[in-house]
Amino acid sequence: MKMKMHKCKKCNIYTIQDKCPKCGGNLNVIYPPKYSIEDKYGKYRRKLKEESKMEVKHAKK
Repeated sequence: MKMKMHKCKKCNIYTIQDKCPKCGGNLNVIYPPKYSIEDKYGKYRRKLKEESKMEVKHAKK
């Protein structure tokens, strides 16, 4: 059994348990996906990054 760090969606605490010890809520695995030369989602990440840059520029004006 691998021990992976999880983060609670509700109370934002970190744990290695299956359920949140504080609220009993669901947890997300917090590790990034493995690196791949064939980056299937790279174009989507770059597009999202460009859109967020544009939003920041418009918010500053």
